[in-house]
Amino acid sequence: MTKSSVPAELYINRELSWIDFNQRVLAQALDERTPLLEQAKFSAIFSNNLDEFFMVRVASLKSQQEAGLTTLSDDGLTPLQQLEAIQTKLRPLLDQQQQHYRLHLKRSLSEYGVHLFDYNRLNKQQKEWVDSYFRRAIFPVLTPLAVDPAHPFPFMSNLSINVAALVSDPETGQQQFARVKVPQKILPRFVPIPTELCTRSPGALFTVVPLEQLVAFNLQHLFPGMTIEGHYFFRVTRDADLELRDLEADDLMEALQEGLRKRRMGGEVVRLEVANEMPDEMVRLLMEGLDVETEDVYRINGPLGLDDLMSLLSIPLPQLKDEPYQGRTVPALLRAQRSQLEDGSIKQEEFQSIFSVIRRGDVLLHHPYDLFTTSVEEFLNQAADDSSVLAIKMTLYRTSKDSPVVAALIRAAENGKQVMALVELKARFDEDNNIHWARELERSGVHVVYGVLGLKTHTKVLLVVRRESELLRSDVHLGTGNYNSKTSTLYTDIGLLTVNEDFGQDLVELFNYLTGFSKQQSFRKLLVAPVTLRRGMEDRIRREIDHAKAGREGHLRAKMNSLVDPAIIALLYEASQAGVKIELIIRGMCCLRPGLAGVSESISVSSVIGRFLEHSRLFWFANGGESELLIGSADWMPRNLDRRVEAVAPVEDPRLKGHLEGLLELYLQDAGAWHMHSDGSFHQRPLEGTSQMVQRTLMDRWRGGLTG
Repeated sequence: MTKSSVPAELYINRELSWIDFNQRVLAQALDERTPLLEQAKFSAIFSNNLDEFFMVRVASLKSQQEAGLTTLSDDGLTPLQQLEAIQTKLRPLLDQQQQHYRLHLKRSLSEYGVHLFDYNRLNKQQKEWVDSYFRRAIFPVLTPLAVDPAHPFPFMSNLSINVAALVSDPETGQQQFARVKVPQKILPRFVPIPTELCTRSPGALFTVVPLEQLVAFNLQHLFPGMTIEGHYFFRVTRDADLELRDLEADDLMEALQEGLRKRRMGGEVVRLEVANEMPDEMVRLLMEGLDVETEDVYRINGPLGLDDLMSLLSIPLPQLKDEPYQGRTVPALLRAQRSQLEDGSIKQEEFQSIFSVIRRGDVLLHHPYDLFTTSVEEFLNQAADDSSVLAIKMTLYRTSKDSPVVAALIRAAENGKQVMALVELKARFDEDNNIHWARELERSGVHVVYGVLGLKTHTKVLLVVRRESELLRSDVHLGTGNYNSKTSTLYTDIGLLTVNEDFGQDLVELFNYLTGFSKQQSFRKLLVAPVTLRRGMEDRIRREIDHAKAGREGHLRAKMNSLVDPAIIALLYEASQAGVKIELIIRGMCCLRPGLAGVSESISVSSVIGRFLEHSRLFWFANGGESELLIGSADWMPRNLDRRVEAVAPVEDPRLKGHLEGLLELYLQDAGAWHMHSDGSFHQRPLEGTSQMVQRTLMDRWRGGLTG
């Protein structure tokens, strides 16, 4: 199958599909069943997602347009047509978000004593306090920049909130424009007012005022002797994608650091957000100074940069948040927790190392319901301290800033083990963090590599080589998620701990491929991109077509983040027309059109958006009654299949495979799922009293398990 094998009318634009996904995120904020502070969280996620979308995807389209490229997208649109379609689809969503903030979130929170006040709603005492706070904590760090023939238009940094001040000289009456950057990166965006000053607001527990308003209403301190005619807020988004050559490790790190410096400053402006009340004349001045067109301007009827709403989750009102949840320790690993041994929870003679547990059988992990700390982290910690462990090799794509995983690798190296970490420096928006950890690991004696030239290493694999009875054994972890302790509590991911010899040998050869000059073209169990994964997936879909044509049941189920690849989509259409039943669970972008008569009638697509970010990838094929189920790090996207190092592994233990088959069934029955129509739109069925929500069901099933 080739890219051109999908007619344009059968392919949904990926950018518009992404906006549909982000609309489903916003719907979580707008849903009255979502606790109030969680509504604020989802609204913040919607904004943060959108920032990245503009910095990368919109920036890319604008670059194509400005370069005069007329290459059509898979659905037949030029870059300009895509930009216009994005604006048309996006503006109503921004209005919805702001309306929700103004008319629902602020009002509803005030009923619980949480007041998101504007400056002009403060009483005299409160204004005196915030003005004093301004003079003490804000005024010294501000730098007003005038714009006139003697002062060129100032640079506006990426994602900065700014105050556009219109001032006039009282003697001459001459008006001038000045810009003041709001220091929201070093000061809280929402400044809390002491509770004792809020006695006029009965039951007030938490009262805040936006930082930018403190700046705006104290401009007289920045322009003494001048008359403040008006102030208006605006925010700039710049191209933040890094263009990197295929470089050797040292050059790559240097190029990345330079690229990150440029990103912080920002490339071309791709979006200008302005307060709705900003006069047209001032908007034109900003457009000219920032070199943006009318279509790049977004008038916002409310606060800019609502990603900062995430900070409201720190408010100590548990009744306005999701109920706290902590997963369990996998029952098979309960007696393998050294922490329980140390605190006396289990006796020395009852303790079993994770290695002895895995030797008796594979262990399936499902985060966050199964704790990452007592499974993957404990596995790595025991490996770091076990005298029988000779070597540890793993890939790191995104990890936490205070990473227990990295700490374990460093300790393993200090304990004399051979430790290799592949740190993917090009993990977008995590480059800084990964550069930091790469240096820390190298200083500790860990052998650090940066992947394969021309490819991004996205696979999630960990190999522990251990001596047992004069033989070497490989203990393996294969997963769908990053080795990140923090996101493991927020993302749903699947992992497998195993001593399967074929997996072990495959990982030995995969790491040789990653670190040396190996041109490995086949693996025993793993499907590895860019070598065997695409062919392996396409062959399995074709196998279902053959079963259907032979009168046997053709059936496949797949759960992933995104379905974008044209060749895979064309093959799924072919399978549907052959009678294969296809059930897809796609969290994000889906460029396939389900339910089209004569084309995709047997294909259904659903999307689960919930408390946890659905991140696991599972692929199930009926295979004529000999079903096959695989887990891994790859979505069905060209970048995952062709331009990244990925690994997908079969789950062969009948008990574990049956568990995952039941999990897929549970997702397909989720009453809160969004269901996709052939035009690309989604709808969510009304929930009934006994409706089953997959994440809630899984939390309830795991609740009460021991946590180790």
